[in-house]
Amino acid sequence: MDGMAKTLVFTGERQIELREYPIPEVSDDKVLVKVDACAICTWEQRVYTGVKKVEYPFIGGHEMVGKIIGMGKNVDRRQWSEGDFVAVGVTLPCKNCYQCKSGNEQNCENFDHSKQQEGLPEKGMGGMSSHLLVSPDNLFHIDHVSPEEATITEPLSCVLHSVETAQIEFGDTVVVIGCGIMGLLHTLLSIRRGACVIVSDTNEERTKLALELGASYAVNPSKEDLEEKVKEITGGIKAQVVFDTTPISAVAEDAVKSVANNGRLVLYSSFYPDTPISISPDWLHKSAAKLLGTANSNTVDFTRATRLLSQGIIDVKPFVSEVYELEEYKQAFESAIKGDKFRVVIKF
Repeated sequence: MDGMAKTLVFTGERQIELREYPIPEVSDDKVLVKVDACAICTWEQRVYTGVKKVEYPFIGGHEMVGKIIGMGKNVDRRQWSEGDFVAVGVTLPCKNCYQCKSGNEQNCENFDHSKQQEGLPEKGMGGMSSHLLVSPDNLFHIDHVSPEEATITEPLSCVLHSVETAQIEFGDTVVVIGCGIMGLLHTLLSIRRGACVIVSDTNEERTKLALELGASYAVNPSKEDLEEKVKEITGGIKAQVVFDTTPISAVAEDAVKSVANNGRLVLYSSFYPDTPISISPDWLHKSAAKLLGTANSNTVDFTRATRLLSQGIIDVKPFVSEVYELEEYKQAFESAIKGDKFRVVIKF
């Protein structure tokens, strides 16, 4: 296939370049995807600002969608066709390690953000490239949504895994701490599970949106004590599930106070800086509460995420804050790192 592909390459702290390279040739077992759009995740924001250390040059991007424009001779034509609109899962597992074979694909021992993708000139996940060579195992059909909205597939899949981990039951009280995109996706899915959702954030514009999306209560922890408010709402029982979607250790430590006996505290976010927290072992013993971590997603989560979006069950329009053309990549990154957006999307 003739022509040049375009890719965004991190070259240093707060330095990113638009480069060209030959479009990869389609190998026998792979599919060539023309990327339509890629969202700037918090992970890429941290790479851009230098908080997350990588070896430069580096190609980021893992929340992307596109169309199939080429297929290798061994690709199953019953499943895939040129022109298919697909979400791409570059953060998916190897399927060969102990964790993968034990049913814990999201904890794959061999996943590496810096692994070089086939056909790309530099290391990295590769989603911020106009063309990407992908295994069909990492593709998921998606329909009836715009490319910009479809970029939310990957974060939605991660939240799906988190909600599954929490084992929410009908009638549970769920506290969601943090009303960024991940917190609001937790809110939407918890409501779908039949929970009464209490959101907590100091940003009252975002808690207002959470209420519009269906949350039952909103708490501003800078004005109210979260634990006391949760006790008031639940008649002293507290919450069966608490999701902490913030990257702040002090918030995680405080979140424990809102967990009911036999409840679950789920730490969803990665923490920067990774400051240890203090939890009473006697409280954990007597309350029979569970402290859970969750990260990433698996193929089942990805499949369910595409279904939720394709069938219109979850509306993610409110979470696409801005859309930029590829040539506006610098403005896109500078806007994303301000922290007042949900997702900033770059069109390819």
